[in-house]
Order: sequence, then structure tokens, then C-alpha cells
Amino acid sequence: MDKEQNTSQRTAFLGTQAIFPLILKMGIPAAVAMIVNALYNIVDTMFVGHGVGPLAIAALSIVFPIQMIVSAVAQALGVGAASIVSRRLGEKREKEAASAIGTAYTAIFIVTALMIFLVMLFMKDILVFFGASESIMPYAQEYLGTIGPGFFFFAAGMAASNLVRAEGNARASMTGMIIGAVCNLILDPVFIFGLGMGVRGAALATVFSQLLTCVYLFSLYLTKKTHIPLTLGNFRIKKAILGEAAVLGAPAFIQAAGMSVLALVINKSLGHYGGDVAISIYGTTHRLLSLIIFPILGIVQGFQPIVGYNYGAKHYDRVKKALYVAVLTVFSLATFFYILVMAFPQISMSLFSSDQNFIAASARVLRVMAFFIPLAAVQITGATYFQAIGKKTESLMLGLSRQFLILIPLVLLMPFLMGVDGIWFSFPVADLVSTCITIFLLLGELKKLRIMSTPFSVEKVSGITQEGPDFANGSNS
Repeated sequence: MDKEQNTSQRTAFLGTQAIFPLILKMGIPAAVAMIVNALYNIVDTMFVGHGVGPLAIAALSIVFPIQMIVSAVAQALGVGAASIVSRRLGEKREKEAASAIGTAYTAIFIVTALMIFLVMLFMKDILVFFGASESIMPYAQEYLGTIGPGFFFFAAGMAASNLVRAEGNARASMTGMIIGAVCNLILDPVFIFGLGMGVRGAALATVFSQLLTCVYLFSLYLTKKTHIPLTLGNFRIKKAILGEAAVLGAPAFIQAAGMSVLALVINKSLGHYGGDVAISIYGTTHRLLSLIIFPILGIVQGFQPIVGYNYGAKHYDRVKKALYVAVLTVFSLATFFYILVMAFPQISMSLFSSDQNFIAASARVLRVMAFFIPLAAVQITGATYFQAIGKKTESLMLGLSRQFLILIPLVLLMPFLMGVDGIWFSFPVADLVSTCITIFLLLGELKKLRIMSTPFSVEKVSGITQEGPDFANGSNS
């Protein structure tokens, strides 16, 4: 009982502190962690591009969707369990929060081990399926053969980052990611240039870096520096928790898996309409755009436990305010990066190559793909909001909309009208349409929140009778 009271006291700030500073407090460390995560692929691509060449960049682009499948599993269970953890803490049910953490980790360990086995057994067939040509294949095999066994650390570290953050410990989550990124930044040039290991060196640097991230994050549990203490008994899979985490994490899974399917479709289409050079262009522009998207994802991840905690505590006015503040924050951040991209695209692309023709072609593509990035930030926030409050249908719909329902069909159809340009223009069109859907759903949700936050009223919202919160307990702070 004392442990539960201590945990409640340590997480109570999620329901009391002013919203904007709280979102910054939770979101900035998460944003830094996400930027650091993006740097893994960006740094690899930069050193590989200058040290090996465009075909090696294309190989990294071929392997990327395979990495995203692993990420999809880790994100689904990690983010889904994080939603449960933050809401259970708001409801003062700390034992269930601990069970959610243990269930997520155990499931990720089992699934990742199976995925590594399959990737290593059918490597060449998998690479052919994902679009590797004969000229790209040697580089792709060398990279995947080295990085594949390290998928275990990749998945475990990603899940741990989400779950540690869900307890309100955003700084520790950020620190774990920074440790790995700094290691990767140091080891990449050592392995690629110093030891002459080329693509294999980039993969080894990434594996060692992700291992260090895991060691740090899991050491927090061993040294009892987390808010929720875990015991061996927590590491048993509970079907009810696993089912709820899987459903709530479905949007995150769809987003990451959608990136994998999308990369597969794009690589195949680019290979047909533009060849290996077009695949290399996508590899560089996509990685650079991740530097815009990942900070936004970080702010949104910091926003998630705030919304989940206050929704669980029935502080609906704080939920509304958190949503408004988060949308304004990510839109402003995305607009800032958008201006930089539009103003200096060639400088950005010169990070990856010294070939002027390649830089010019990539800069044009970068401007097209980034055209509606500020709207995409709003869409990401809306999808995360519904996930944080446990609205399965809405979160699943928004998770499906941009990549599966809109972007992939556009990538397949628009090249018939515009050639390879049709692939590039599919991105801003998908951002615009999916954001319109998100805004429509958010407006309906805001109406429900206004009803539920009315003092002393009883209203039926979504078929469930909800009582307005007690404002005397700080719900409007």
C-alpha cells in the first residue's frame, strides 16, 4: 500500500502542473530522444554515401522497411502498454501498471527472437522481395546480415523508451537514446573509414549503439530508479493486458508497418519508373524528413501520458487544454522546419553526397514531399490523442488513413499520370486528406469533452453515462 501511495505521489504532477510547461517538460526529452533515434539512420546514410556511394545508400533504403517491421512490433506493444500505464497511474492502480510493463517486455522478447530467426534464414529472398536489384544486393546482404541479430536490442530499447516515459520519467528515456546516438556517431567513421569495413561497419556501429541504450534503460529497473518497481512475477504475459495493449498499440503498429509497406511499394515503383538512383534519392530525402517528423513525434509522445493520466482521473478540462497546446506546439515546430527545408534544400542534401546532379534532383524531391508537413504534425497529434484516451476505433482509423488508405493507393496510381513525379506528389496529397479526416474526428471529440467537463451534469457520451469531474480537485488547473 505504501509503495502504491509513493508511486501516486511521484506521478501526481501529471494532473496538477500547468499544461504548456508540462508538455515541454515531458515532450522535449522525448523529442530529443526521437531526433537521436533518427540520427542512427541519418548518420549511417551520410557516412555510407560519402564512403561507399549511392548504391550503398540504396541498400540501406532496401533494408529500412525490414527494420520498420521490427519497429512496428516494438512500437505496438510499447506504446499500447504505455497508454495502459499512464491511465492506470491516473486511476491509482499501480499494480496493473506494473503488469502491463512486464507483459509488454516479455511479448517483445519472444516475437523479436522469432523475427530474427526468419530474417537470417530467408535473407536473400526477403531482400529480393523488398526490391534489391543485382547491383544493390551485395551491399544489402552485408548490411542486413550484420544488423539483423541486433534487432533484439533495437526492439527492446524502443519499447523501454516508451514505457519509462509513460511513468513520467522522460529524462531517463532521452538519456538512453542519447547514449546510443553518441556511440553511433563515434563508431561510424571508425568502422567505415578507419577500419575500412564499409556498409558492414555502419551496421556494427548501429548494433553496438542500440545495445548500450538497452543496457542503460534496463539498468534503471535493476537499480530501482523507475517509479514503478518490477518483480519477476510481472514478466508473465497476461492475456487481457496483452490484448488491450495490442489494440491500443495498433495505430503505432500500423504507422510503423505502414512505413515498411510504403517503403516496399515505393522502392518497387521507383525501381520501375526511376531505377536505382531514384531509390537512393528516396533514401536520402526520407531520412532528412525524419528529422522534421521525429521531433514532432517526441512532443506528441510527451503529450500522451499527460492526456492519459488526466483522462483516467476525469480532469477533462486539462485534457482539452493539453490537446490545444500540443496541436499549436507541433504545428509551430513543423512550420519552422518547413521554412528551413524550403529555403535551403540543396545544402541539406549535400550532407549525403558530393554529386551535384544527385543533390539537385534530391533537393527538388525534398521540397515536394515536405509541402504539407505542418498539416501532418496535426494528424499525428490527433491519432496519438485517441490512442492515449483508449478510443480504439478512432485511433485505428487514423492510424490506417494516411499510409494504408491514402498514400499507398496514390503511390500506385499517380505514376500512371505523372511518371516518377507521381510518387513524389503522393506525399503532400496524403498529408492534406488525412489531416482533414483527423480534424473532423477531433471536433467531435472536443464536443464530447465539453459535455463531460460540465459541472454537476450527467450526459450520455458515446453511449456511456459520464459524470462531470469535480473541479474542486483541480480538474481545471
